[in-house]
Amino acid sequence: KLSKRELLQVTRQRAKLEKNLGSIADLTRLPSALFVIDVMKENIAVKEANRLGIPVFAMVDTNSDPRNIDYIIPANDDAKDSIDVVLSACCGAIAEGLEERKVEKADEKAAAEQKEGKAPRKARKEEAAAE
Repeated sequence: KLSKRELLQVTRQRAKLEKNLGSIADLTRLPSALFVIDVMKENIAVKEANRLGIPVFAMVDTNSDPRNIDYIIPANDDAKDSIDVVLSACCGAIAEGLEERKVEKADEKAAAEQKEGKAPRKARKEEAAAE
């Protein structure tokens, strides 16, 4: 039985904690990878990803321990410009990969449709030749 103000404060605090400390194990499906900027600050997320078998990509500075990281990106994790350069390169590569995947799926779909379209013609030609 809290007052309206106290209830609102507790709700806000709980939402903030859930946002910052929410677990990746509660997701409906596991992510394909985890990208971490500051290994020291996000050590809980790195440990949880290692336990779940999720590959970890991380920017590792000289003051960080790279032993739990699968793919190390040596960079200054404190500088805004350094983070911007690394993230823009990663986002560009991801976008390029997704675009290539779309093109490959479209090519496979077109090839499948083309096969389906040719099969009845071949059957008709064989029937016509047999008559």
